[in-house]
Amino acid sequence: MAQPPAPVEIGIVLRPRMMLGIVHGLTDLFRITDDLSRVRLGSDAPVLRITHYSDTGARGIVRTFDSLPDGAAPGAGPSIVIIPPCETAALGIETSSRWADWLTARHAEGVVLGSICGGTFLLAQTGLLDGRRATTHMLCAPELATMFPAVNVDIDALLTEEDDLITVGGVMAWTDLALVIVRRLLGAAAMMATARFMMIDPPGREQRFYKTFAPEMNHGDGAVLRAQQHLHAHGPSGCTIASMSEQSGLERRTFIRRFHAATGLRPNEYHQRLRIEQARELLETTTDAISKVAWDVGYIDPVSFRQLFAKLTGLSPSDYRKRFGHVVRADDRIFPPRSLQPA
Repeated sequence: MAQPPAPVEIGIVLRPRMMLGIVHGLTDLFRITDDLSRVRLGSDAPVLRITHYSDTGARGIVRTFDSLPDGAAPGAGPSIVIIPPCETAALGIETSSRWADWLTARHAEGVVLGSICGGTFLLAQTGLLDGRRATTHMLCAPELATMFPAVNVDIDALLTEEDDLITVGGVMAWTDLALVIVRRLLGAAAMMATARFMMIDPPGREQRFYKTFAPEMNHGDGAVLRAQQHLHAHGPSGCTIASMSEQSGLERRTFIRRFHAATGLRPNEYHQRLRIEQARELLETTTDAISKVAWDVGYIDPVSFRQLFAKLTGLSPSDYRKRFGHVVRADDRIFPPRSLQPA
């Protein structure tokens, strides 16, 4: 009788001050995938082998956890290695080259490397991301781009996937990475079965779904700051570029040039971002028609509003409301809730 094929090993990097919830979450998800696959295949033979690798010092980087410890052959090593994030991006940077060297050696053997959130910093230390597209948490992306200028950092992407390197941004994006790996190893049916069992969305999200507009105010240009403050006080619908220029005390062309230099956006782009941010709030907290939301934030043409909203957020207004909408009821504004208030 033919022996079943050896299970595919998925290795997870384990470092000090790592976010252990992600490590355990990955381990559990792949175990669930293995269980579901055995049932689907009608086999008792394991399909996946989940391991953790740690730097033990004198013994080097070795397996310190194995989901198949009893009678399991050492095997050829992992087919995929995942780098979870540490508690902060700064902690993800290694002063020693031990991990980077180990990951580079695994990659040279044909191992696919994946990183989650701040784990991309360690992957970037290997140099393997140079000239390649990668992502990390949107709050860490500027730091990653500064520290590793050769990496093409895509701040909007929640997931970048190439044949040998996969990166995801955001702490909870570990589910997206895990499902992509399941799809690669076992196919789309296994991925969807795992997603349904775990009640999580299959890959397809983007970071810009969650990104809010945080205007640059600490740029040191007092004239531009006065214009910004005027705009925020009166709202984008009640303000024009001419009135902003007047508040700044600058000639219009000079104002536009300095505004772009200080904020990274032209005044009309800045207006748009503020209007879309207002629209997001209305879509989250009201049931108003899309055309009324468009009108309330200063757009006469609902079609133009829908197009711009989708361009900036990655979702249509109706899809955004389905994902993030929550109508605030009167009781929601009372804290503590009436049921918890003293008689």
